[in-house]
Amino acid sequence: MDWRLFARRMASMARDLLAEHTLDATLEQISRSAVELVDGCDASGILVLSEGRARSLAPTDELVTDSDRLQGELREGPCFDAARPDHPERLFRIPDLTAPAERWPHFVPRCRELGVGSMMGFLLYTREEELGALNMYSRKPGTFTEDSETAGWLLASHAAVAFAAARTDEQMQEAIATRHLIGEAMGILMGRYHVTEDQAFDLLRTRSQRTNTKLRDVAREICGPGGAAR
Repeated sequence: MDWRLFARRMASMARDLLAEHTLDATLEQISRSAVELVDGCDASGILVLSEGRARSLAPTDELVTDSDRLQGELREGPCFDAARPDHPERLFRIPDLTAPAERWPHFVPRCRELGVGSMMGFLLYTREEELGALNMYSRKPGTFTEDSETAGWLLASHAAVAFAAARTDEQMQEAIATRHLIGEAMGILMGRYHVTEDQAFDLLRTRSQRTNTKLRDVAREICGPGGAAR
C-alpha cells in the first residue's frame, strides 16, 4: 500500500466532498471513492436503518442493492449490524464467503450466490450521531487485507463527517423552503378570507389535522391552482 499516494487521494476526495451541493451527490461521491481508493473494492454503498427497515443509498453496483435487501429481509449480516445504533462493534468483515460461516449463517450462503467473495462494513458515526454503514464488496474471496481495512476506516471517518454535514444542510434548506411555503399559503388565506395571521395558521393546522396531511403538503395544495377554495 502506497500510503503517500493514498493520503494525496484522500485529500483530493475531501475537497470533492466539500464541493458537492446535495446529500445525494455527497453519498454518491463517498461510494465512488471507496471503489477508487480501497484495494480490492469492486462495489460500495451505504446502508441505513429507518424504523428498523434497511435502505440502500448510493450503490455503485446492483450487487450492493441485492446484498442490502437480503440483509434487511434476514435482519442479519455485517452491513446490517454495522448500521445498527445499538451494536457496540464498528467494523464487520467477512474475509472469505466461500468458507464455512462463523457468523450470519443465513446471510453468508445466500450472499455467496450473489457473487460476493468478501466484504467489509464500517459504521459511519460522529460524536453526536450514528448515520449508517459504509459497505465494501469484492467479487473475489480473501481480497481485503489489513491495509484495505485501515484505508476503509480512514475513508469512513471522512465520509461520516461529510454525510452529517450534507444531511444537516439539506434539512436546513428544507426547513427554509417549508417556512416560505407555509407563509405563502397563509398570505393566500388571509387575502381570500380576510382573516388575521393567527387565524390563517389555524385554518392550515385544522385542515392538516382533519385530512391527516403534513402542514407542508397542505400549504403546497393551497398555493396550487384553486387550492384555497378546497
